[in-house]
Formats: sequence, C-alpha cells, structure tokens
Amino acid sequence: MKHMLNFENFSAEELEGMLDLAMDMKKNPEKYSNALAGKKLYTLFEKTSTRTFLSFTTGITELGGSYFNQLWRDSNFVLGERESEIKYVSRNVDIIMARLVKNETVQEFGKYSSVPFINGCDNSFHPCQILADMLTVLERFGTLDVKFMYVGAKNNVFNSLVEFFAKVGKGTLYGLTPLVNETAVDANFYADAAATGHYVELDPSMPAEEVKKYVNDMDVMYTDTWLDMEFFNDPAYQDRKKELMKKMMPFQLNEELLADSKALVFHDMPMHVGFEISEGIEHKFMDVIIDEAENRRHAEKAVMYTLIKNYND
Repeated sequence: MKHMLNFENFSAEELEGMLDLAMDMKKNPEKYSNALAGKKLYTLFEKTSTRTFLSFTTGITELGGSYFNQLWRDSNFVLGERESEIKYVSRNVDIIMARLVKNETVQEFGKYSSVPFINGCDNSFHPCQILADMLTVLERFGTLDVKFMYVGAKNNVFNSLVEFFAKVGKGTLYGLTPLVNETAVDANFYADAAATGHYVELDPSMPAEEVKKYVNDMDVMYTDTWLDMEFFNDPAYQDRKKELMKKMMPFQLNEELLADSKALVFHDMPMHVGFEISEGIEHKFMDVIIDEAENRRHAEKAVMYTLIKNYND
C-alpha cells in the first residue's frame, strides 16, 4: 500500500503514469464513471479550502464513489489522541484525504492509516496541486520538458515543485525565492534537487535586468501568496503584510516584469491581487489559472484511482 504524503515514494514513471491517466480521465469521463463504484472517501479539513474540498468530492463522485466530509474542529482529532482515531476512520472507508496544518500530523496519518492516505496540503508539501500544475503543462505544451520559474516564497507549493522536477528529471525549475516561510524541509532537500540539474536556485539580489533575461526565457511563470492565506486578512498580521509588501513588491508578476515574456502565468489560488500578481496579469491569464484549478479534480481522480487499485491488487 502506498500513501501520497509527498513524492518521495513514487518513481518518475509512476508520476508520469498518473498524469497520463488524469489526461485520459479528463478527455473520456464516461470511461471511468464506475471506476471506483462503491468506494468511500473520507475528507478531513484542519485548514479551510475551496479547491481541495470541491475537487476531491466531485472527483470521487465522478468515479462512482462517495465521500464523507468532516471538519477538524468537529472531530475527536482535536482531543490530541490520533493513533486510535486514524485507525478507526480507516475501518470505515477506502481512502483518506486530509488538509492539515503540520507535516507532523501528515506523518502520523501515514504511519497509522490502514488504507491509502493523501496529503491534501500541509506546511511542507502540496503534492496534488503540483500534479494539477503538471497536467496543465502537458495540456499546454505537450511535454514536461519546459523552463518553469517560481517567484515568491519557499513554501509547501514550492517544495513540491522542487521535488517533482528533481524526481521526474524533465524540464528545469528556476526558483526566485527571496522569502522563506516556515517549513519542515531543510537545506539538503534543495541541494539534492539542484544536484539533479533540474532545479536551479536563482539569487534574489541579482540586478533587475538579469531577472528579466531569465523571465524572457521561460515557458511558465508561477507565483503563490506571500503570506499564508488564513493569516492574510487577520488584523494581527497587518504589520507583517506591510513588511512583506516592502520586501516582495519587486518580485510581483506584473506587466513590467512580463513585458517581453511569452510565458504562461500559473497561480495555485487563492490569489491576492495587487500583491504577488497584478490585476492586469490576473485577467490576462485567468483562463490558464482556471484550467490549472480545474485540473486539481482530474489529477486527484488519477491519484485516488491509482492508490485504491494498487491497494486492492
């Protein structure tokens, strides 16, 4: 049995196979309408979500299965004793997806769950988002062999991008990351990825002209929120937001930075327009960004199908 805590236990062939399956599921939904008939998904949310909830629940339904959703605050997980709770949930369903605050909790689910478990997001990794991103790359370019630049904070999305490019060994990820959010990933993680030749860490202090040279050579430009979304409108974090604005505005994806670029712009949403992305760039690439968001559903269908079928076989 495999869990998807991150990409560590998956080969390049397995990851590309899931993307191929996701593509086929998107093109031929009727072919898979009963693929997971009778299978039950449990979704658990410690962190709020729009895309994760909707994509997983509609996804399992489109495959013929059913789902049962619970908020962390409404469960006995809040009491702190997790081993027995995880084992109990596993007795009732065929697969579990949880969107959690800490990677340590994800590891507990991986340790104690007796059915496949999917990390729907934690502070260190966001694997399903990156599979959706790569499905969008395949749709738009027909290959994963692209030049892909992430601009923003070292965070869970960035970490999973680094892990994917290093694992699959196609294309190159360029990281322009002047901000480092709290994460359980250490420096060796990035060094090991760079050693593969498929991840390049750029110097945020390089001159603006040099940044633009890199940008103009990219196929995809990607950004994410600078401050975790649950804190963005919290009054207690407004001073922190001002500090980030001062530090990060030179790295905003805007008309000036992308003036001579032919790259597509990706964003994993929710977007904070006027911060990491300008309103003009948001509008220009809205179709791409919404495609990327829709592809969460198709990528996650492929993940659920693969994990359940492998477990049952």
